[in-house]
Amino acid sequence: MTTIPPLDLTTQYQEIGTEIDAAVTQVLASGGYIGGPAVEGFERAFADYIGTSEGIGCNSGTDALYLALRALDIRPGNEVITSAFTFFASAEVVSMCGAKPVFVDVDPVSFNLDLDQLEAAITPATKAIIPVHLFGQPMDMDRLMAIARAHNLYVVEDCAQATGGSWGDRKLGSFGDFGCFSFFPTKNLGACGDGGAITTNNPELAARIRSLRQHGMPVRYYHNEIGINSRLDAIQATILSIKLRYLDRWNEQRRAVAQRYREAIARIPGLVAPQPVAGGTSVWHQYTIRVLPCERQERCGGNDCESTNHGRCRDFVKAQLQAAGISSMIYYPVPLHLQEAYTDLGYQPGSLPVTEQLAHEVLSLPMFPELSAEQQQRIVGALEQASAALGV
Repeated sequence: MTTIPPLDLTTQYQEIGTEIDAAVTQVLASGGYIGGPAVEGFERAFADYIGTSEGIGCNSGTDALYLALRALDIRPGNEVITSAFTFFASAEVVSMCGAKPVFVDVDPVSFNLDLDQLEAAITPATKAIIPVHLFGQPMDMDRLMAIARAHNLYVVEDCAQATGGSWGDRKLGSFGDFGCFSFFPTKNLGACGDGGAITTNNPELAARIRSLRQHGMPVRYYHNEIGINSRLDAIQATILSIKLRYLDRWNEQRRAVAQRYREAIARIPGLVAPQPVAGGTSVWHQYTIRVLPCERQERCGGNDCESTNHGRCRDFVKAQLQAAGISSMIYYPVPLHLQEAYTDLGYQPGSLPVTEQLAHEVLSLPMFPELSAEQQQRIVGALEQASAALGV
């Protein structure tokens, strides 16, 4: 039995490998591996795609977020609001600047920041908001930007999982002061190694980012502040330039996969399929379902499942899929506010109830553009069997 992986990059490479190989060989023959026309060309193409005047390549999505906060002078004594249901980097960069991350609970449908709770978290120390377009689902950026403007706050969009997504008729990453992107290989637009980018419509901020990413050096060997070494190399830029031309088609294929999942999972008891966000266009970086508690039947090995968030029902379904040769992933089993690294912030279990509930229920199914209808039928069949075994 062939295992169905969470993501299959080999099929994508088979489709465009010849084109990539030829372009990479040209870069290798040129001897220009850092900066130069390949990087500048990708930066221009990516900014045009997002709809901003500026695009700056860097080493990773984490560096993109960090450089954005540095350019906005986020420092000790400041607070930055973000989600606790996301990858650690979304808050880590705040701490790297010496500022304090403040976590707000998430919406149970989109898994993004709950805007009904956002304003209550704003204090005189708040300087910025980092909205995370989680799993490729867009935030309501019109409403978020209105809140930010009303309180004179910066907005740094975490678009690591949402490249190509949109809110209304604008691409994500074009609303805030900065849009920050990851090109980690698993992303919708993935490099063959690490990579990231920052988008903005502010030329002055863009110039500062370019200096910060090169040791705070606007002119060679003249350093006016402490920066970092964060460059997107020419080989990765060349690969990304090629892949960018295919991105819209791949995202459309993801939407077709999501639609097939949604229609099938709607018929399976005990499972909740994610819904597209009204007003935006998702790119379905992950397809993440919720596995509901099994109402005290204890078939998952739990006890009092309905009233206790312990994740055993979700883990049972994951094990059933694995036994059927289907890989799935759990994002994220420990919310950021309950991570050991953030015990000093004083958050307690129960402080962000929706986030904590999702951490025990979510399960990400295989999702990639080339996932076939036949593979999905096999996945859905395994989910049906797992649901029946739980007796929900």
